[in-house]
Amino acid sequence: MKLVYFAWVRERVGKPEETVDPPEDVATVADLIGWLKTRGEEYAYAFENEGVVRAAIDRVHAKPGSTIAGAQEIAFFPPMTGG
Repeated sequence: MKLVYFAWVRERVGKPEETVDPPEDVATVADLIGWLKTRGEEYAYAFENEGVVRAAIDRVHAKPGSTIAGAQEIAFFPPMTGG
């Protein structure tokens, strides 16, 4: 699956996107974040406060417990403000 990173998440991870093949036990957005945090200190830093980072599965906002099965793209981004 393709992962896309925006704003300071991208800056901390050090890349705008990547393709990954997470282990079978990674079933939800929260699981994916937990797995990403084990991939290096840049990921641990980007996701250090999991409650702040938002996710979208195939361009639809998703909660931490949302399943990622069949997802083509998952995007991670900080909270946005309007104005």
